[in-house]
Amino acid sequence: MKYYDVKNFGAAGDGKTKDTEAIQQAIDACANGGGGKVLLEKGTFLSGGLYLRTGVMLEIAASAQLLASGDISDYGSDTHHNRYRNEKELDRCFIYAQDVSAIGICGQGIIDGNAESFPNQGSIYRPMMIRFLRCKNIRLQDIRLYHAAAWTTAFLDSSDIWVHSVDIQNEKRYNGDGLDFDGCSHVFVSDCRIWGTDDNLCLQASNPAYPVQNIHIMNCEFTSLCAAIRIGLKSIGSISGVVIENCTMHEVWREGIKLECSEGGQISDILMNNISMRNVSRPLWMLLNNRFEPEDLGSSVELDHVPKIGIMKNIMLTNAVITDEAEMEKVHYRFDNDVMGSPGFGGMRIDAEEHHPIENVLLKNIFYRAVGGISGEDVWSERFYPPVVDRLADPVSESASNYYPDWSRTVYLDARNVKGLILEDLVFQKRNPDARPGVILENCEVWKQEIREL
Repeated sequence: MKYYDVKNFGAAGDGKTKDTEAIQQAIDACANGGGGKVLLEKGTFLSGGLYLRTGVMLEIAASAQLLASGDISDYGSDTHHNRYRNEKELDRCFIYAQDVSAIGICGQGIIDGNAESFPNQGSIYRPMMIRFLRCKNIRLQDIRLYHAAAWTTAFLDSSDIWVHSVDIQNEKRYNGDGLDFDGCSHVFVSDCRIWGTDDNLCLQASNPAYPVQNIHIMNCEFTSLCAAIRIGLKSIGSISGVVIENCTMHEVWREGIKLECSEGGQISDILMNNISMRNVSRPLWMLLNNRFEPEDLGSSVELDHVPKIGIMKNIMLTNAVITDEAEMEKVHYRFDNDVMGSPGFGGMRIDAEEHHPIENVLLKNIFYRAVGGISGEDVWSERFYPPVVDRLADPVSESASNYYPDWSRTVYLDARNVKGLILEDLVFQKRNPDARPGVILENCEVWKQEIREL
């Protein structure tokens, strides 16, 4: 394999001189020469936006750091739109590739997104670290991805992706996602550690032409001020054939694993096995509804109408240990005043519209020690807990949704409108006395129920 050392193209590597042109010249020369590795070693290389080409592996040696410029004008505006309607200005990115193959980033060095050089609030110009559009045969290995100004990665309409032994720390700014896959298939994520302010790992389907399928997530560690693994929300297309196994989640202030089908597509055939969760507010959260709220969180740019309610089915969570410690007696915030979780916002929740139930859900071999601690005078049993509303039939009534209600009416499990629910060998325990019921199964077709409370 040919190596192209960026210093041979005039890169200074002193952390002050902008090396954008030299690095890009090395990338282009490597591609034109039939492919190989572009090497950064022994220094800090300051750069604006870079474009990977077919056959190029960008290697950041352990002695090197690739540092993002703090000037937004150093990033091209030709790097494809961000597909979230409410984040339309998060289009710039540090490393970009489009319609290429056999690319990657490796090495034990650091890519630093220089997050604190950019504002934190709102949809303002902040570059994502990595975005790949319609690419194939992608590898990220051994690299450290730190302090992105927005998302760390966005893989769009791409396939054959391997992410192995990657360390992601993205805790400086809002939108601190780790690994985001939209319209991707044949994805293998293993032995990674992800810490961030938003979803650690996301599977999205904003384009029906690119189904999300054959996804493997194994041996990973997740910590988040929001969610660990998110499947859906952007769900115009389909997401299926997902295996999550042998993972740990700790200090996650909203959901451990969340599934949300809200844009007319389908989420199915999801297997979650051997999961350890410690201090996770809502271990499992599932919602099937429909929505189109252009100014609200997460509506797809590609969606221009309220869709029919889609399909969610064949979901399994097996062999899980979930424990709340004293830490979960606190209210948890993201930055100064953004409340993410509290003792009253716990338990597993599964919810759907009455005439469009979630189908075939298995929870098996689960031990859950929940924080509890809600006293009788604080119980919201008399408060209205809104149903999930079909927005095509009723566009105005109050509806249960992503972040509402922000309280739980049970301690352990609240399931509503599920057809084919199997609860086998579930063991529950409260850390503190709680006046709420432990479990509510409302309008559920229960095939098996084995629950024990210690």
